[in-house]
Amino acid sequence: MTSYLDHAATGPMRPEAIEAMLPFLSERFANPSGAHRFARDARRAVDDAREEFAALVGAEPGDIIFTSGGTESDNLAIFGLGSADGVPVCSAVEHHAILDPVEALGGRVVGVDRNGVVDPAELRRVLHEGPVRVVSLMAVNNETGVIAELAALAKVVRTSAPDAVLHSDAVQAFCWTDIAEACAVVDSFSLSAHKFGGPKGVGALVVRPGVALTARQLGGGQERERRSGTQNVPGIVAMVTAARLAAKDRVADIARVGGLRDQLLDGLLVALPGSVETAGADRSHRAAGIAHLCIPGVESEALLFLLERGEVSASAASSCASGAMQSSHVLGAMGVETELARGSLRLSLGWSSTQADVDEALAVIPPAVERLQQFGI
Repeated sequence: MTSYLDHAATGPMRPEAIEAMLPFLSERFANPSGAHRFARDARRAVDDAREEFAALVGAEPGDIIFTSGGTESDNLAIFGLGSADGVPVCSAVEHHAILDPVEALGGRVVGVDRNGVVDPAELRRVLHEGPVRVVSLMAVNNETGVIAELAALAKVVRTSAPDAVLHSDAVQAFCWTDIAEACAVVDSFSLSAHKFGGPKGVGALVVRPGVALTARQLGGGQERERRSGTQNVPGIVAMVTAARLAAKDRVADIARVGGLRDQLLDGLLVALPGSVETAGADRSHRAAGIAHLCIPGVESEALLFLLERGEVSASAASSCASGAMQSSHVLGAMGVETELARGSLRLSLGWSSTQADVDEALAVIPPAVERLQQFGI
């Protein structure tokens, strides 16, 4: 059997989301920017989806900007939010969709401790170095699953950089936190449908009223002229359907998937002496769906090859476009020794994960590790 443990990269679509989008790929195919009745039908579908999605994430319909996914939402936030004065600031463990734009604009980076947690004092120090126009702090880390204390960090930003816009990459947060509560303290946050059972290629940037945003895509005036381009009606409808189900099941899924995650980690830590649970032993501050550990004496690339042969799909760090293995900047920022970080393994679960997935992983991973350690690979 196959054990799919890479839900943090992407997961299967919920059947209800597939069913919801199908009519908009066939008889309800019209462009919502048109004037005829078919276009009006598509536009109503987008408007209804926007209202429901806003309610699910604790926002107003006008706050929602539909995008092509998390990367576009993050880029739009860093390049478009705030005034022209100042530079962007982010944590050292952000996804590259945040880090790269921050670096491109000459921004500043805030360090983290060995558990991957942003130190409020360090954040304050960096904010005092000069004018800041936007601060981006990830809600849930995509590699380690660490959940940020956004409320505490927001207080630091409001006092140390009161004119800055506070943004959060919440792409990994929808399933594992009450997103409306977690992001109530920020001015803007990014979401991506395929992380919670929707389709790839659609997401949203939430921007609170009164927050300045400069559009990056011009030409059609869609999304209140904040993001031009024909709206992905099938994707938007499917995303909101998936979001509704994920929100309804969130409490139960956190308990169920968290239990599976704990079984998986506990079993591997016993079977693989010397392995280190990334971000510390306290799992209460980590997302229920992400298990991350570093295994001594192995290389991630070789381990993932053996796991795939054993029908276990996992990853070493975040996904990248090429699929090539790269050292984790997240582990580097946490101070994980290079040799140990070479054996990093991320096992991530989601709404469709089962006990069988965990059992299969526990049967396959230890022998694969032992084989590699035996031959020094």
